[in-house]
Amino acid sequence: MTLRPLSDVAAELGLSPDHLVPYGRDKAKVSLEALDAPAAGKGRLVLVSAINPTPAGEGKTTVSVGLGMGLGRIGRKTAIALREPSLGPVFGMKGGATGGGAAQVEPAESINLHFTGDLHAVGAAHNLLAALVDNDLHWGSAVGLDARKTTWGRAIDMNDRSLRTVLTGLGGEGVPRETRFDITAASEVMAILCLSTSIADLQERLGRIRVGRRADGTPVTASDLGAAAAMTALLREALLPNLVQSREGGAAFVHGGPFANIAHGCSSLVATRLAVRHADWTVTEAGFGFDLGGEKFLDIKCRLGGLWPDAVVLVATVRALTAHGGAGEPDRDALSRGLANLEHHAETARGLGLPVVVALNVFATDSEGDLRQVEDWCAERSLVCARIEAFARGGDGAVALAEAVVSAGGGTRPAPSFVYPLEA
Repeated sequence: MTLRPLSDVAAELGLSPDHLVPYGRDKAKVSLEALDAPAAGKGRLVLVSAINPTPAGEGKTTVSVGLGMGLGRIGRKTAIALREPSLGPVFGMKGGATGGGAAQVEPAESINLHFTGDLHAVGAAHNLLAALVDNDLHWGSAVGLDARKTTWGRAIDMNDRSLRTVLTGLGGEGVPRETRFDITAASEVMAILCLSTSIADLQERLGRIRVGRRADGTPVTASDLGAAAAMTALLREALLPNLVQSREGGAAFVHGGPFANIAHGCSSLVATRLAVRHADWTVTEAGFGFDLGGEKFLDIKCRLGGLWPDAVVLVATVRALTAHGGAGEPDRDALSRGLANLEHHAETARGLGLPVVVALNVFATDSEGDLRQVEDWCAERSLVCARIEAFARGGDGAVALAEAVVSAGGGTRPAPSFVYPLEA
C-alpha cells in the first residue's frame, strides 16, 4: 500500500515541518516544542477500554485505530495515541500491537520491531543503572548499599524464561548475588518515560528510582549513584513522541509502552497532550479492562497531565462475553451471564460521570442473534451500543461507532472525578 507523505499528515494537525525529526520516509519524532505551539484543535479525548480480557483478546487496538478512521470518515480532525509494541508479545502468543486487518497503523512491521529505538533506549538506561549498582557493590559501596537488599535488576525486550532469576558476579568479577531480568516494558524506566513532561522532569524522576537499601533500611536511589543524568542522556530522543499514520492516512502517535499489570498501561503523556492540542478528537487506549488500565489512565495519567476523557468506549465481543459466562463456544445462556462483566465496567465508568459507548466488535463467526442479544441488553439499560467492523472494512466499518462517540462525548465536558485522593 502507498502511504501519504508524513509531512502532509503532520500539516493537517497544524504541526510545522520544523517540529518533525524524520526517521526515514514513514516515521518521525516530534519535537516537544510542538506542545507550546498554538492549539489547533478542539481537544476532545476518547478513552478506549474494555471488558476484562480473555486469552484471545477483544481487539481493543483494532477498535481504537478503526474509531480514529471512522471519525475521519465523518469529517472530524482526529489523532490516535497508542502504546508501542514490545518484542516479547510480538514474538509470543499475543503478536503485534498495531491493530489488525484494515484497521492498522503503518508501517506495521517497523512499529512492531525496532521502530525508532525507544524500547532499546529504555533497556539501555535500565541496564546502565544496573551496571552502576554492581560497580558500586564491587568497590565496597560508597553509598552504603547492602548487596542483600538490592532490588534493581536488569531488562531485556524479549520473553526469556531462563533469565527471570539469575546469578551475577561470578568468576571473581563483582559481588555474587541473585538478581533477575524483567521485560523492558515492565521497567520502571518505561513508566517514568511515559509520565515525564520534559528532559528536566525526566531526570528528576529517574533520580528518585530506588535500587535497594542500606543496612539501616534507608533507601538508595539512582541519584545517590550519580546515574540520573547519564540515564537521561540515553533517553533524550526516546522522550520525543513518534508520528506515523493509519492505513487511511490519519495521524497516529505511537509512543511508550508500559504494561498495565505492572505500571499504568498507557501511551506517553507527551504524545497524548500533543494529540489533544492539535486534533479535534483524540482516541487513546489503556491496557487490560476498565478496572485496571482504565482506572490507572484516570487516576494517574489524567491527574498528572491535566486531562480527562469526554467519553469512554468499552470494547466487547460476543466471544469474550460468552467466555465470561463460562462457555467456550456459542451459548446464549452463557452470553447472558457474561454480560454481567460488561455491566460492571459500564456502571463503574458511569459512576465517574463519564459517557459510555459500547463498541461491539464484530467477528465473522458471530451470529446475528447473538449480536442482537447484546444490543437489546444494552438498550434495556440505556447504554449506547454500536457495532464496529473495522477489521474487515476499515473506516467504513467504524462510522456508526464514530457517530455514537461524537453524540455521547461532544456535549458538556465531564468534570474530573478521581477514584481516590492523593492525600489519605
